[in-house]
Amino acid sequence: MNRLTAAPGRGGVHGSTPGVHALVAPQTLRRLAPLIVLIVLGLAIGAVNRDFFDPMNFARIAVAAAIPLTIALGGTYVIQLGSIDLSAEGIVAVAAIAVSMLVENSINDNHFGLWTVGVAVAAGLALGLANGVLHVLLRIPSFITTLAVGFIATGIGTAWLSGNTIRVTDSGLRGLAITRYLGLPLTVWIAIACLVVAWAVSRHTLLGRHVLAIGGGEELARLNGVRVRQVRIAVFALAGAFYGVAGVLAVAQYGQGHALIANGQLFVAITAIVVGGTSLAGGNGGPLNTLVGTLIVVVLANGMVLLGVPPYVQQGIQGALIILAVTLALNRSRKHIVK
Repeated sequence: MNRLTAAPGRGGVHGSTPGVHALVAPQTLRRLAPLIVLIVLGLAIGAVNRDFFDPMNFARIAVAAAIPLTIALGGTYVIQLGSIDLSAEGIVAVAAIAVSMLVENSINDNHFGLWTVGVAVAAGLALGLANGVLHVLLRIPSFITTLAVGFIATGIGTAWLSGNTIRVTDSGLRGLAITRYLGLPLTVWIAIACLVVAWAVSRHTLLGRHVLAIGGGEELARLNGVRVRQVRIAVFALAGAFYGVAGVLAVAQYGQGHALIANGQLFVAITAIVVGGTSLAGGNGGPLNTLVGTLIVVVLANGMVLLGVPPYVQQGIQGALIILAVTLALNRSRKHIVK
């Protein structure tokens, strides 16, 4: 004991305090960085164009964020595992077509109403489950498995409608995008509900804790009793369910269903996840990070429209954004090999 207390500057409690404070500040700043970026971005755009602060513009931002947020919430769990899911666009398309075919539409006489939302979610969950089972049982890398399932899902959607578009006239489903509460359509409130569910799963369930444990170190998690295979399958199925909800939101907003309804949404979702601070290596992040990341991407796109930036330049800026986000998020000093 005397040896420990004789030199507190080296190993004692008081000696460790400066080191702790030195580490806490950068870690806190790193966690808050996406939120700071969002605030600074909004203020910068608003300083150039005051229309940005118009309440109607904020409503437009919320509507634009609803679908990519719902997709990104499902993808967040997969990326927390250290995996990747490239099937989102195909699964959203199948869910969208399924609900479009069962409500009042321009092709058939079906009119089953909002009960068909459950069918869309079930279709997404089934395809997500296929992702997980194929990935785990066949030991195929997740990006290959999900890319293949995404192509299969898109092919199913294309064959289902013979490449055509189905127009949805069901007043109940379309009402999700028209009916407003507190100035926001129901699609936004549904996306917020998905956020609450995702947050609850992440913070207050065993599944959420196990996802982070696997992403932080799969072998260590397995040694501590985590059923890695079952968790992986459950996560991909859960992600598919979120994609199914996104399919319903897409039909409600666009009033139609077709195989390319989610075209381009995968890039936006992954960008949002990474920009929000969830590492592609897994083991960190969460739904609230994804919310901030989604808002950054959507606010940036909204600001570029307000400032008159050409669409092709917007895509280039979004691409640069994800490269910058990954560069800032990864600690490359600890990586001797980059694959």
